[in-house]
Amino acid sequence: MHERSSVGELADQLRRELDRYSPGGKLPSSRALVERFRVSPVTVSRALARLAAEGLVVTRPGAGTFRARPRAAAAPAGDTSWQEVALSAEGAADLVPRSVDASGVLVSLAAPPPGVIEFNGGYLHPSLQPERAMAAALSRAGRRPGAWGRPPVEGLPELREWFARSVGGPVTAAGVLVTSGGQSALTTALRALAPPGAPVLVESPTYPGMLAIARAAGLRPVPVPVDADGVRPELLADAFRATGARVFVCQPLFQNPTGAVLAPARRGEVLDIARRAGAFVVEDDFVRRLVHEDAGPLPRPLAADDPDGVVVHVCSLTKATSPSFRVSALAAHGPVLERLRAIQVVDTFFVPRPLQEATLELVGSPAWPRHLRAISAGLRARRDAMTAALRLHLPELALPHIPSGGYHLWLRLPDGTEGGSRAFGPAGESALTAAALRAGVALAPGRPYFSAEPPAGHLRLSFAAVAGTGEITEGVRRLRAACDEVLG
Repeated sequence: MHERSSVGELADQLRRELDRYSPGGKLPSSRALVERFRVSPVTVSRALARLAAEGLVVTRPGAGTFRARPRAAAAPAGDTSWQEVALSAEGAADLVPRSVDASGVLVSLAAPPPGVIEFNGGYLHPSLQPERAMAAALSRAGRRPGAWGRPPVEGLPELREWFARSVGGPVTAAGVLVTSGGQSALTTALRALAPPGAPVLVESPTYPGMLAIARAAGLRPVPVPVDADGVRPELLADAFRATGARVFVCQPLFQNPTGAVLAPARRGEVLDIARRAGAFVVEDDFVRRLVHEDAGPLPRPLAADDPDGVVVHVCSLTKATSPSFRVSALAAHGPVLERLRAIQVVDTFFVPRPLQEATLELVGSPAWPRHLRAISAGLRARRDAMTAALRLHLPELALPHIPSGGYHLWLRLPDGTEGGSRAFGPAGESALTAAALRAGVALAPGRPYFSAEPPAGHLRLSFAAVAGTGEITEGVRRLRAACDEVLG
């Protein structure tokens, strides 16, 4: 049995048996628990630690483990109604409300109920994560001289150099800041480049987390439509002229959610349009390491073709490793670099050195290229399984683009047929999402990906967060049942 499931099962069993002991009563010894449940000492130790963290038991070194005494009654809750006035008054003069709506982000972060297939996940399933390689890297990193000391605020020089080589072109280690995850890097970039109340151009549709970042900073997201070849340059130029914006945020490679790759002919055009507008392009290169086996050579990052400092580049290792491996980089050159650095220092000081050291150990090990090859093959197999299942069971859901990288598919719901039957539209997303959850599959509805009114109803289905191709096939079968329920 997997160690983590053994720990959970043992903790559940001990939790159920706690009533046998009076408060302060001693539980059986660790050795007795090992013999009784036929698990390892490590499993017993972790299960007891879990109960201690819940306040159910107390462990005393050399004495044993005891049932915790009842906690004192909680103090009555205070009156927090004054906060409604304070928070509302704070934003009364803001040109753009700065309230934070995290619902679009939480869809991909929240774990679904037991038995529900996770088509809404934003990270690799544990079976695809390099757990052993990460554990070994963390262990080696902890033994490095000075591993627990204070790192340079910009990041370890060797790690900055590695990120710079990954980007290429004019990017050097001096222009790289090591950051704590892509979301943090994007937040820093937007705070550095646009004052509250300013417009910021975003792809439409786009990642809900980007829209949440912009709105929380008091910025006004302005949508620029994308097609199969990425953002449409003529509409980008129109948006710059109409709004006076000085920032455009984009994902040129395997865009979230459409999976589009910015066409070669558009790459230079996008940079030229931004340069003429005196604007920055924030390049979110979030899934470069999640390329599928059949993708062929990838285009370079936009930053690699930008000698003039137009591009502020963001890249992360999180998507290719684990949601808890939050190491990323900001790359820029020119005066903007100092502003980015200052904001990061004020917000977070620096990324913990042990995590940076572990990153160097991981990406420098033979396990790293093996892992990238494994997920490249695994993601392709999962993508093909989901595509085949959708075509077989749900042909009415349009799949305009099958990406060769990333971890999801973007589906358009049918607008309807003659007589108005079998129609979803944007309003049908919530009904279908709810029906799918009842059927045992969690979806990501399309509405949060649009900063303005969506042109149609959509779904984003992730194939990376599930256990394998069999679960994908079963999930699509459940989605078929949900569609039948909604359509009647």
